[in-house]
Amino acid sequence: MARDERSTPIAASLDALCVVIFVAVGRRNHQESSAIEGTLSTAAPFLVGLGVAWLVLRAWRRPLDVRTGLFLWPIVVIVGMLVRRFVFDDGTALAFVIVATIFLGVTLVGWRAVWALVSTRRTSHQHGSATV
Repeated sequence: MARDERSTPIAASLDALCVVIFVAVGRRNHQESSAIEGTLSTAAPFLVGLGVAWLVLRAWRRPLDVRTGLFLWPIVVIVGMLVRRFVFDDGTALAFVIVATIFLGVTLVGWRAVWALVSTRRTSHQHGSATV
């Protein structure tokens, strides 16, 4: 997939948005305040995990690739849970780990899959129009 200079900030922003949405939805489902400070403090371990994953994988090389999302996903969850437990001293109940794993997998990989599908269709329509 072709990469332009905008793809890295777009991908990084969408990844961070996935984490923040995960936290916001969880906080709302548990009737916790939606204050920005609370949301950011809950999201912080997973945003750290996201940063670590981007660095380890050098995700900026292929930020829109579905495979990048597939490799980011477990790193974000594992590092996020470890940071949450050992740095922030917050819980990592099994149900929370399962929900985080599913939600972050669906979103971190999912938006890239949608992007790839749209890009492929757009490219095929452009090439199809040129040959008619």
